[in-house]
Formats: sequence, C-alpha cells, structure tokens
Amino acid sequence: MAHHHSAKKRIRQDEAIRLRNRYYALTMRNAVRKLRANDNKEEAAQSLPGVFKMIDKLAKKNIIHKNKASNLKSKLQHHVSSLA
Repeated sequence: MAHHHSAKKRIRQDEAIRLRNRYYALTMRNAVRKLRANDNKEEAAQSLPGVFKMIDKLAKKNIIHKNKASNLKSKLQHHVSSLA
C-alpha cells in the first residue's frame, strides 16, 4: 500500500479515470451495437456521423487505439453501405 500522500492521491485519481474511461467505452460499444442492429439504411446513415464522432474522440483520448477506431469506422461504413 502507498505511504506517500501523492501516491494515495494518484491511486484515487487513477480509479476515477478508469471508471470514466470504462463508461465512455461502454457507451461507444452500445452505440456501435445499435447501429449494427439497425436495418433501415436511412436511419443508419443518419446515426453514422455521431458514432464516428464518438469513436474519434475516444481514439484521441487514447481510450481506444487509433487503429481499432479506424477498423471500427471502416466496418461500420461498409455495413451501412451494404444495407438495402
């Protein structure tokens, strides 16, 4: 266990940041699931920019890797364009 005040504070901060990052990542995953489950092309195309924005923000903050963000965006774009 940490003995210095600064180390104890860092542990508290890290836990708060970890929980916040998990919340943002979970929100993004739910948005991706919702987009993939959508069968209507117009609705999916309308919600696509919002999901892209969310993914880009998480990649910028290093919550997800930039390559994972790129792969997600590519697969989502392909899914939306393949809808009839």
